[in-house]
Amino acid sequence: MNRVEATKLAEQLVSRMTVEEKASQLRYDAPAVPRLNIPEYNWWNEALHGVARAGTATVFPQAIGLAAMFDQEGLEEIADTIATEGRARYNMLSALGDRDIFKGLTFWSPNINIFRDPRWGRGQETYGEDPYLTSRLGVAFVKGLQGEGEYLKSAACAKHYAVHSGPEALRHQFDALTNEKDLRETYLPAFEALVKEEKAEAVMGAYNRVNGEPCCGSPTLLVDILRDEWGFEGHVVSDCWAIVDFHKHHMVTSTAPQSAALAIENGCDLNCGNTYLHLLTALQEGLIDEGLIHRAAVRLFATRYLLGLFDENCAFHKINPLENDSETHADLALRAAENSMVLLHNDGLLPLDMDSIKTVAVVGPAADSHSVLEGNYNGTSSQYTTMLEGVRKAFDGRARVIYAEGAKLSRPKDSVLSQYKNDRLQEAVWAAGQADVTILCVGLDATLEGEEGDMGNVYFSGDKENLAFPPSQQPLIDAMKKHARKLVIVVTSGSALNITGGNAILWANYPGQAGGEAMMNILSGKVSPSGKLPITFYHSAEDLPQFTDYSMKNRTYRYYEGEALYPFGYGLSYVDFDYSNVDFDGRVLAADVENTGDMDAAEIVQVYVKGESSFAPLHPRLCAFERINLAPGEKKRVELALDPDAFMVFNDAGLKVSGGQSFTLYVGGSQPDKRSEELTGQEVQRLTYTKEN
Repeated sequence: MNRVEATKLAEQLVSRMTVEEKASQLRYDAPAVPRLNIPEYNWWNEALHGVARAGTATVFPQAIGLAAMFDQEGLEEIADTIATEGRARYNMLSALGDRDIFKGLTFWSPNINIFRDPRWGRGQETYGEDPYLTSRLGVAFVKGLQGEGEYLKSAACAKHYAVHSGPEALRHQFDALTNEKDLRETYLPAFEALVKEEKAEAVMGAYNRVNGEPCCGSPTLLVDILRDEWGFEGHVVSDCWAIVDFHKHHMVTSTAPQSAALAIENGCDLNCGNTYLHLLTALQEGLIDEGLIHRAAVRLFATRYLLGLFDENCAFHKINPLENDSETHADLALRAAENSMVLLHNDGLLPLDMDSIKTVAVVGPAADSHSVLEGNYNGTSSQYTTMLEGVRKAFDGRARVIYAEGAKLSRPKDSVLSQYKNDRLQEAVWAAGQADVTILCVGLDATLEGEEGDMGNVYFSGDKENLAFPPSQQPLIDAMKKHARKLVIVVTSGSALNITGGNAILWANYPGQAGGEAMMNILSGKVSPSGKLPITFYHSAEDLPQFTDYSMKNRTYRYYEGEALYPFGYGLSYVDFDYSNVDFDGRVLAADVENTGDMDAAEIVQVYVKGESSFAPLHPRLCAFERINLAPGEKKRVELALDPDAFMVFNDAGLKVSGGQSFTLYVGGSQPDKRSEELTGQEVQRLTYTKEN
């Protein structure tokens, strides 16, 4: 069913409703209209890295980990799997009369905000700091969620539109000030790609204002850009209780009816919250006319028609509930976890010589935790494998495994239990002393970084104060560096932390249900690490601008003026890859890539571009990438088509202009910066391209 047909059917249905019935359908918890055989429908559901918050489902790596795969095809497959599980659960629950929250087919995912500052707690939900990477992965995710059949398999939602990335504590009142160049170059490209390329069915407005206008009622964002410029035809939903902020915190209106009127007038069709309960009052007060309510209802029912919810013969109704949480999906979650982990440091200890190890110590508060596997906006797996369980499985019958928690993930700053702050430390010191190798599992979970209002960091509303580990963990980290004979540090987090030392460091992100097995497959050499950082790891937050400063100056790899601890696009492998015969014909960049190692391995081929224009970002920017798998000694000719936009830049007015005549192209396994080449020991290939007039 195409949109024209869906809209026509929606128009016919909505035209039969009273104004009261129409208004009732603009709530996220839309009630039934029995006389028209319309069942109740709850629009609020989440699918960031698996169907969330509604019971058993496959838990994939958190979005930031999925980004580290640099794999468009792989992410599309994961999103398609999520849609299958969403349909399986919907079919099961609706047949039982359960149409409550988190049970529908409208998924408020993906989060395509730019992770511009590592202190932002919700950065873990994004695809990282780069607009191009975010755009490509976001498009792949939407394609997988929505499918390409007669009906939408599920409905995707691009959020949070726009210029939204903290601070969480200020989000309900904050005015994100941005210039036109940063708006068009950084904050909007991913939204434009999802709307224009993959026709994302929904867009969610952000809590904050942008240059004075609240996002969920912004004529600039919702009318001028989204509808008029990009031609968006789906529906707009507010972030939850964002419209009430208009009069309570942003102070751009005075009453709830005025706030409802401002939002619906500018095209916010669906209210997550309760402010649209005042729409009829707004109508009575003459603030709006019935046509705005009618328009919004038609858009929403068009989505329900596109999902096949009014067609009993829709093929997706036949998806069996047993397709949820299947072994096939579990295997995909394991593969994703393996592909998402990033090896930051290795002095040669990895891969471990499994036969020579007689005793292994597993230490740290992240070792036997489910929460560090999940991240936020997660489902509940039926088969978690913690880091400790992964080690036990890998060494079963081969070595003694000793476990010591060593520390808590965190502790309240002024806890009355402060005298016990290092009560687990000496056990960990003893364990490390017994072991041939110690695997130290430390980091964060969603209670330490996440969304304002979650059961999280009560001091910073889910954001981080700095890039240090929690004070409860630092003594353990220091002790393990001092006492362990051989030390592998495994870090769970959705953001950058300052971590150095040990013989090896593996950034595991929040790897999903199979995290422990994936970790040991990498540490043991069963799988070569292949993930690349979708974010920059800085030495300190003090190296960055103020958190509230939305200018891109000195932010992300494109504009950072210092030297990174671990750069964007960086990640080690157990093998070397040789790049040769690089060529560019004006459209396609080609290179021979050879695995010169002795094991199967994946490489992320990355292409960066730098033009001569003064409007170009400070450093070369990512313009193409592809994940490839190579056997030992195998050579493959890789061809990557570059979008013409790779040779365009945005000027200060936010207009797209030529980036010049001469460009330098770079291709390799990392970005072309001194730090990446120093860490990998491999030089990125360069060539100059001059455009024809």
